[in-house]
Parts: sequence; structure tokens; C-alpha cells
Amino acid sequence: MSIGTGVVLFVIGAILAFAVNVEVEWANLDLIGYILMGAGAVVFIIGLIMLAKRRRTDVVTRTETDPVAGEQVSRRSMRSDEPGAF
Repeated sequence: MSIGTGVVLFVIGAILAFAVNVEVEWANLDLIGYILMGAGAVVFIIGLIMLAKRRRTDVVTRTETDPVAGEQVSRRSMRSDEPGAF
């Protein structure tokens, strides 16, 4: 959601900064466009960082020798930071 929001903010800012040639007394639309473009870039980068953190998964494989039977036993465990993942 934050990646899409960043893109939308950036596009709206670019339209205001480069495509709209309207003068209003109460606001500088070019400056508002540049601010929105900067905010969109920041939100996009934060969204990418959050996406990279959320998808991190650790896999651990252990191989041990069973002292009773004398055979090797492998155990594999997986940890994911995603909510609801096993």
C-alpha cells in the first residue's frame, strides 16, 4: 500500500509542478508539486524497506547422529517474520 501511495503522490506532484500552468494567489503550485514529489519518493523508499524486512525468512538445518540407533537424523526449522506464516 505504501509503495502505491508513494507513486501516486509523486505523479500528482509532477503534474502540479510541470503540467499545470495556473497562477493562484494563495498557493505556489510548483512548490506544492515539488513537495509532493519529495514526499512520494520518501514514502516509496520506506515501503520498499518495509517490504524487504517483512519477507525475511531464516532456515536452519541440523544433522545429528542418534546414539541409540546410530543413524543420522536431520531436522529442518523455518522462521518467517510474516504474520500467519508457519
